[in-house]
Amino acid sequence: MEFRTQNSLDIALNLPSDDYKIMVLLVDDQVMVGEAIRRALADQPNIDFHYCAQADDAIKLAEQTKPTVILQDLVMPGVDGLTLARQYRLNPATRNVPIIVLSTKDDPAIKSAAFAAGVNDYLVKLPDKIELVARIRYHSRSYINLLQRDAAYRALRESQQKLQESNLELQRLTNTDGLTGIANRRYFDEYMAAEWRRATREQTELSVLLIDVDNFKLYNDSYGHVAGDEVLRQVATTIDANSRRPADLTARFGGEEFAIILPSTSAGGVRLLGEKVRRAVEELVIRHAQSINRDWVTVSIGGATIVPQEGDLATRLIEAADLSLYSAKRSGKNRVVVAE
Repeated sequence: MEFRTQNSLDIALNLPSDDYKIMVLLVDDQVMVGEAIRRALADQPNIDFHYCAQADDAIKLAEQTKPTVILQDLVMPGVDGLTLARQYRLNPATRNVPIIVLSTKDDPAIKSAAFAAGVNDYLVKLPDKIELVARIRYHSRSYINLLQRDAAYRALRESQQKLQESNLELQRLTNTDGLTGIANRRYFDEYMAAEWRRATREQTELSVLLIDVDNFKLYNDSYGHVAGDEVLRQVATTIDANSRRPADLTARFGGEEFAIILPSTSAGGVRLLGEKVRRAVEELVIRHAQSINRDWVTVSIGGATIVPQEGDLATRLIEAADLSLYSAKRSGKNRVVVAE
């Protein structure tokens, strides 16, 4: 009875080694040896045999037949066996295929040279049939298991890659506002907390802009919520397009209100960006017949800049920007007010 332990990779891939086809490639210039090996393997299940009499054709034939083991003569016309073994090892298609040398001499020096050339086993020809079959099966099984491990590793890497992509997509969805496609309030709060800590540590300026769509309730009442949602999307896209520094973050702050976090930005820089955003929204020329100040959609913007100190809270900056926004609204809307 044959006892075989099937490893977990065999189970996972459903490719048990004993059910895998063995392909033997014999490279030997003596036809008599080729016939003897063929007969020895003829009654063996799951073993296919291919014979190559020309050493110059061996590499090409190995690429075509994809052997699980190569039987290699040492002494042949043209390319000698050791040189051919080295060529197998340099070829990606045969780099890991087991090589069994067949030699007429049981010489330790020759054996040593063969193993140094990259062969896996050494037999004096012609070997006993039982020993030959046993070694062919042993080396083929090892090679097949290697292929299975590589396949399992590739499958694992692909699975990990897909999982990573799924996690990144989930993280993106978690941090993204579903309507406008920019960052949501949750991510805004996380990003603000991180930038606040950094600015406090490095004693650098941190700024924020709060942007509110003017007369938005009147727009919804006049044109409907579907049209209102489209306005929010267009405004969000415009704001984001005008704030493209890698460190800046554009987010939906809530309702028709948006925000931009601006690390290492002075009050002057905040005012310039705020005015740029205000003009860009106005230039969309989205009709708003019920608007109190214009016939199209506009925004009011409030900004603030601070160098955070130990013990300060990020809410201080948000509140200052909110007061600036309130001032912009009270002063007639469609304008920018920045507090230092």
